[in-house]
Amino acid sequence: MKKIIRGLAIYATLGLMAPFAQVIELKAQTPTPSPAATQGQCTDESKSAWYADFTKYRTTDAAKAYDAAKKWLAACPAEEGAIPTYLKKWVNSYDKEDRKLKLTDLFARQGKYAEAIPLAKQVLADEPDNVTPLIAIGYGGYVLAARTKNSSGNAEALEYSKKAIQAIESGKAPESWTPFKSKDDALGYLYYAVGYLQQTTNPKESLTNFIKAAQFDGDIKKGSPTYAIIANAYETEYAKQSDEYQKNFKDKPETPESKLAAENINQIVDRIIDALARAVAVAGTDANAQAAKAQWLGRLTELYKFRHSNSDAGLTEMIARVMSKPLPPVPTPLTSLPITTPTTTATPATGSMSNTGSTSAAGAVVPPASNGTTVPAASSSLTTTPKSNTSPATTTTTSTKAPVKPKTRNNHRRH
Repeated sequence: MKKIIRGLAIYATLGLMAPFAQVIELKAQTPTPSPAATQGQCTDESKSAWYADFTKYRTTDAAKAYDAAKKWLAACPAEEGAIPTYLKKWVNSYDKEDRKLKLTDLFARQGKYAEAIPLAKQVLADEPDNVTPLIAIGYGGYVLAARTKNSSGNAEALEYSKKAIQAIESGKAPESWTPFKSKDDALGYLYYAVGYLQQTTNPKESLTNFIKAAQFDGDIKKGSPTYAIIANAYETEYAKQSDEYQKNFKDKPETPESKLAAENINQIVDRIIDALARAVAVAGTDANAQAAKAQWLGRLTELYKFRHSNSDAGLTEMIARVMSKPLPPVPTPLTSLPITTPTTTATPATGSMSNTGSTSAAGAVVPPASNGTTVPAASSSLTTTPKSNTSPATTTTTSTKAPVKPKTRNNHRRH
């Protein structure tokens, strides 16, 4: 309420208090409100009583002042002059401030996103440069999509999440970063929201945004599910490229084209290894993450051994130091074989590959895509209060492999 009073006080500095001298006079002349005032009749007596109440409470109790002003305007809608003009401006200002306060309460304090979004649109209409409603519509829409599995609002949530990011990165800021911990924390969640909302419509851009989200110093960077979802995105691309390799080069002699395809696959495998290592490292001893961590570690070990001649030597050390290294970007597809690549560099060998990764012909094979590998499913328990949670809309499942910070390796031999 004090905030509303402070906001309304601005009008005094803008010369909108011209009727105030008249108010003092009316106040001195106004008797105790008559029955006419309580009945809402537009009489001089009623108007004087309501205006007296308005001036009495204008700087001390905005709600009472608002009530008096609304009664004055409702009873005398056709009235013209300085007083009704001022009252309309004051009421309009009160309504705007009240909407902002209610939005903060619904979005930042209560997490009632379904109620906050329509109100945010009103606030945005009042103040087009206000960042808070952009965040509320974008992030709130993402949370609702993650909770309900309903994608009908995805396009709007995506649009406003991007607008919020653009506004923040251009230097704008909300009055408060709540419910986030800081600017970086907010940007991490917003980029994560964009990635989540693009998973079906634009998988490649989705992955890029998940990686971007993990760059900011906030909860997203510190949450193991973040790296699990990055690993999962790479797994999808890996399965696609692996299928293409089998289709084009299975049971055929090795060629420069097949070797190039294998190198591109190995780039993806290395990214999965990195992402899973990060997920395992961040999960640490968190009791709630141990089931997922075990699954992530299983897939990580499988892929690491594939890239290290069937040995897991150095894996523990890699996990220990992976978070001290930058998270690598999505690899650029190779168009030619690296000049320094030995002829024995890991490449998919010919032969039929079973669903366990074995081959019916001599030589190594591309490890099987992890068909059961998924990322933690969307969960409202991790989206409603960003301040106290480490990752939005994700939770561990029995079929999850966690991503770790990627580390490229171009010279590992196959087993």
